[in-house]
Amino acid sequence: MMPLLPNGSIILLKGETKRLMIYGRKQKLESSDHVYDYLGCLYPEGYIDPAHSYVFNHDDIQSVVFQGYKDEEETLFSTEVLS
Repeated sequence: MMPLLPNGSIILLKGETKRLMIYGRKQKLESSDHVYDYLGCLYPEGYIDPAHSYVFNHDDIQSVVFQGYKDEEETLFSTEVLS
């Protein structure tokens, strides 16, 4: 399994022109049992409301524009919680 990007990462989805900022990982929608890798909001606007929040998977990412902050706590979280 590929490690997930840290919160704060800026990405561009395949086929899109607007960038997103990741602010959540391993997100489950109330309307289904499917778990998505990421929850993102528009960049640079940030969180507006639930209608402007987007769930997507790592395979949907075309490019990583900026990788969010990663330290020992993030590494531990990634390996213990997100694995």
